[in-house]
Amino acid sequence: MADTSPQSAGAGADFDLSQFYQIFFEEAGENLDQMEQMLLNLDLDAANDEELNGIFRCAHSIKGGAATFGFADVAELTHHMESLLDRLRRHELRLIAQMVDVLLESADASRSLLARHQAGGQGEALSTQDLVRSISELVTGAAPAVPVAIEPQPAPASMPTPAPMLSPASAPATGGMRALEIHIGPLDQPALADAIKELFRDIPGLGHIEDLHDERAGMRRFAVQTASSDEDLLDLFAFHVAKEQVAIHGAPAVAVDPASAQQAAAATAEPYGFFAGAPGVPVDEVAVAALAASAAPAAARPAAARASAESRGANHASMESSTIRVAVNKVDQLINLVGELVITQAMLAQNSRGLDAGLYQQLLAGLADLDRNTRDLQESVMSIRMIPMSIVFNRFPRMLRDLAGKLGKKVDFVTHGEATELDKSLVEKITDPLTHLVRNSLDHGIELPEERLAVGKPEQGTLTLSAAHQGGSIVIEVRDDGKGMSREKILKKARERGLDVSDSMPDGEVWQLIFAPGFSTADVVTDVSGRGVGMDVVKRNISSLGGSVEIDSAEGYGMRVSVRLPLTLAIMDGMSVGVGDEVYILPLSSVVESFQVNAGDLNTVAQGAQLVKVRDEYMPVVALEKIFQVPRPADEPSVGNNIMVVVEVDGSRVAVLVDELLGQHQVVVKNLETNYRKVPNVSGATILGDGTVALILDTGALVRRARH
Repeated sequence: MADTSPQSAGAGADFDLSQFYQIFFEEAGENLDQMEQMLLNLDLDAANDEELNGIFRCAHSIKGGAATFGFADVAELTHHMESLLDRLRRHELRLIAQMVDVLLESADASRSLLARHQAGGQGEALSTQDLVRSISELVTGAAPAVPVAIEPQPAPASMPTPAPMLSPASAPATGGMRALEIHIGPLDQPALADAIKELFRDIPGLGHIEDLHDERAGMRRFAVQTASSDEDLLDLFAFHVAKEQVAIHGAPAVAVDPASAQQAAAATAEPYGFFAGAPGVPVDEVAVAALAASAAPAAARPAAARASAESRGANHASMESSTIRVAVNKVDQLINLVGELVITQAMLAQNSRGLDAGLYQQLLAGLADLDRNTRDLQESVMSIRMIPMSIVFNRFPRMLRDLAGKLGKKVDFVTHGEATELDKSLVEKITDPLTHLVRNSLDHGIELPEERLAVGKPEQGTLTLSAAHQGGSIVIEVRDDGKGMSREKILKKARERGLDVSDSMPDGEVWQLIFAPGFSTADVVTDVSGRGVGMDVVKRNISSLGGSVEIDSAEGYGMRVSVRLPLTLAIMDGMSVGVGDEVYILPLSSVVESFQVNAGDLNTVAQGAQLVKVRDEYMPVVALEKIFQVPRPADEPSVGNNIMVVVEVDGSRVAVLVDELLGQHQVVVKNLETNYRKVPNVSGATILGDGTVALILDTGALVRRARH
């Protein structure tokens, strides 16, 4: 196979195409994602024409870009996909499940091929011969052809009797259509000339084109019938080949009868690919439009073509101007700089507190404006990193389709809150845990169709994935209407593994047992699940993001898993507390309440652990002074701290013993591991207004420490 790596692609071009590679790869990925989504939503019994047209446009765009950059393997595969889709959208084939399967597999193969090209052509290229063969078989008759159901339209009384279509050589010279012979070349990439042919198919009223044999290497000849001027044709061809590579040889004007014009226009009625701008229209409207065009003055056609091109160009420009692609590292750098600005503003605000308001009125007013503007800037910059949850949700329909087919189950996938936004870094890290939860619901939760029918349920199960904002957090839920979890079965498995359980445990604690390492209730180990690997990793990964997992289940009715996460890891609301001369930050989302305590209210139990009673509930006490070995002056008693802050994580509460509460404020989170090393019970650090560093406490680790 010829080298189609990015380094070799586009050789012979007038300029370096490599500067556009990244844009192409990103757009191709978006087109593949969109194609996959539309394929999964297709109704086999009543496929919507607009959906088929949309899938065709995606394949066409990928093929055009791949051919332009010289990625021949991608262009070849998508060309065959396009052929199948073209016959489907023209109703020449009936859509069957095998076609959807092979198109999905081809999309996966295209993604792999593009990834290889993006990596510089490293690794062995994926073979697509079997896929191409499968597509060709489907195109040539593996699926039964069905006639297009179009009612015949009576011809107007003034319409002449249809006549056979004339070739360029034999057509009489009336009617304004021109017969041309166009020479293109020499070309290093023959696919570029094929793109010229597609222009005539994709643009209504452009005309008709046929291949002519040419013995010269790299040269292509075409016989063309068109009403467009040479300048218009050269402008259109310039998207694919340089103008100096095109030679147009004229001939006397020829006439094409209205019936021929109607057939040609109907065959190329729907614009796609690079010139996409309008959806397909019914055949009868195309016929009317084609007849009207054939009756229009020849001089008006080039102007109309130019106006149409300008209109499409204006639409394309307005679409491009609404978004801009920016590298993630640039956004991260911007967020870091805004974080530093927030810290500097906090320093100025703290140092200005002792100033006389009368003497420094203008300065203090300016600092107040700076505070307000800094907060607005901070919120605006943070919103740049926020992306919709649909980015995560859209990858599950394909996975569920394949897995349901493998397990012999029927499932309806429902999503809510796709527009809910989450920080990009969190989206990337939450994808794997959610994937495991969704697979777990389908494998362990949703029953087989015959089992569901036997208990009075519809044979098709429902799996729901939802996201919603609640306060300063986002809650993601995975729900199914399957068999739920069996309390007795979980307790039995827990006893077999030597876990300390009892029949009197509340349901919430029983459900939490499935997060124990190696715990599995599956009776049979399969390649999908059953090895006890996954749920403990899910909880650990979510906890590392400052989140929590809750489970609610009813045997026979279904199960719900709720994941609660902070909206972003870059900035958080915190409560600063003082212990000796040190300042620590508690995440405000974990803080429940605070109260003053007397030394006599503390009860010491075995091994020196302390408990405090809060409204008839005994809580473990976490003394920050002991954990972090906070030094104190010799004349200051170590028992001077008398304030408790109750924090809650995963339904468990502990009381944190501190000296004083300093206040609540937003803090810019700095990664401690990147700048120093991992510190137990600490999740990060921040810089306070006076320039000192304060540690952000890992409340989950503190709770686990106190409970064990």
